[in-house]
Amino acid sequence: MAFDIKNPGLATTVQDQGRTGHYNVGIPQSGSMDQYAAELGNALVGNTAKEAVLECTYMGPVLTTDQDAVIAVTGAPVELNVNGKPVPEWTRLQLKAGDELSFGVIRAGTRYYIAVQGGIDVPEVLGSRSTYSLGAIGGFNGRKLQAGDLVPVASPLYDGALPDADTVPEEFRPVFAKEQTVRIVLGLYDHRLTDEGLDNLLNSEWKVTPVADRMGLRYSGPGVKWKEREQPFGAGSDPSNIVDAGYAVGSIQIPGGTQPIILHRDAVSGGGYAMVGTVISADMDLLARAAPGTSTRFVAVSMDEALVARKELAELKRNARAALGASH
Repeated sequence: MAFDIKNPGLATTVQDQGRTGHYNVGIPQSGSMDQYAAELGNALVGNTAKEAVLECTYMGPVLTTDQDAVIAVTGAPVELNVNGKPVPEWTRLQLKAGDELSFGVIRAGTRYYIAVQGGIDVPEVLGSRSTYSLGAIGGFNGRKLQAGDLVPVASPLYDGALPDADTVPEEFRPVFAKEQTVRIVLGLYDHRLTDEGLDNLLNSEWKVTPVADRMGLRYSGPGVKWKEREQPFGAGSDPSNIVDAGYAVGSIQIPGGTQPIILHRDAVSGGGYAMVGTVISADMDLLARAAPGTSTRFVAVSMDEALVARKELAELKRNARAALGASH
């Protein structure tokens, strides 16, 4: 079975849970930006959380299927059509051979996901089917989809068994709001900020700029102030520069003290900008839902609080799958 891509949309790629274990040699984890939405899409169609999906950014593809298929579209709210007729998101859909899936205008957020029973069947590279476009690794020929691509779909898992429910209940669907509160753990270099700089970071409003992609999101706001110091050998001339260090996914950098950049799933693994904090893992999906103009406030939490939040997110996923009657 395959999807025939008639129009690829703006940036449609194959993604899964990501490529872990290679960040130390500069290969990012990649994977779905909004893991929660992708996982529930997989649950709806009877997949495990590991199967590959199509991630659509702003403008989705137009595609047809050459065989009957079971799909679900989850994530940012968008007009969704089968053969030109509206159908719902967050709901399992049955496509007949030759049916056309298309999308209208996104209404909030940035990304949505097409899950298909069996999963997208591209080769694994370093343990993942995810696309890392900058390195031309994984996915469909290491790139975003193009018109004319035939994207293979694997055979259904578990004899095609599907969950009991065909729709994700409203209480388990994420909110795509114009305002966000993002939790961060301060460090490693927050001590290099002045008191005023740290106060600006934690007590001011920041807005997502249009400069936002899979590598990271840039924010505009009041800026921060760095303490003056004699820069060590190997660091740049600006106080926000350091001798090169490794970056965690979710790291917050503020080059020149002006616009914070939060690194996401395709980010580089190291460099010479100081990291003043790191977004907790439980809020990385939240970042992925932030469209340009989203008002954001950063709240400092402890490591213990971050670990509790991670457990709460895992429990939410378990409860959502249980509500569907998903057994895989």
